[in-house]
Amino acid sequence: MRMKDKVVLVTGGATGIGKATALRFAEEGARVAICDVNIALGQETVKLLGEAAMFHAVNVVNRQDVQDWVNQVVARHGRIDVLVNNAGVLRDGQLVKFKDGQVTGQMSEFDFDLVIAVNLKGVFNCTQAVTPVMSRQGGGVILNASSVVGLDANFGQTNYVATKFGVVGMTKVWARELGRYGIRVNAVAPGFIATEMVAAMPQKMLDGMKSHTPLGRLGDPRDIANAYLFLASEEASFITGEVLRVDGGIVVGT
Repeated sequence: MRMKDKVVLVTGGATGIGKATALRFAEEGARVAICDVNIALGQETVKLLGEAAMFHAVNVVNRQDVQDWVNQVVARHGRIDVLVNNAGVLRDGQLVKFKDGQVTGQMSEFDFDLVIAVNLKGVFNCTQAVTPVMSRQGGGVILNASSVVGLDANFGQTNYVATKFGVVGMTKVWARELGRYGIRVNAVAPGFIATEMVAAMPQKMLDGMKSHTPLGRLGDPRDIANAYLFLASEEASFITGEVLRVDGGIVVGT
């Protein structure tokens, strides 16, 4: 019960790593509030989290949505101890594709803007909304979802890599700015994780992911949840501004 009675917010908490993280914190006694744009799955997940849990339909790009969510959590619980900025989207594509010297395709402006908005601005919005609450209560923990591709890059992911690299930068800035208020800020960089989305990929692609991972398997969402739990706990009380890779030893592109 390392998180007993702590109030924990998880964005994108309806499925995948976000769901696993919410469940893991609930197991350790936390009062968990999740948000997601998928209302049906969010309502299903919140039933698994205990009577103190809350679900709200929130688009993290919308600042008013985020602020309303934070206000409602504070109105019910009086505080916010941990924010896990997990919500994110993928829209992969090459910067420009050529064939015989001619442009045959390129990443669309819409796909670039969408990924930047959710993965980067969404993290900014949520962190900015909870920081005054944490400051007034004397401290808190902010945990951001980066990725190994945010550290090592990856083919066909200009937009996604930009956001995950940007999250690392924001993490380090906020650790410097907010430490004086007792707020720790860290990031987790997952490798290939067996979420619902990944599990639906062709077996050949899954085998390729495993072959690039020295431990010979995909990560489980719970592996990432455990990393978040450690960084949120008192066991990590002197850790801030860091990026924890949880990737089975992968080196992207090898």
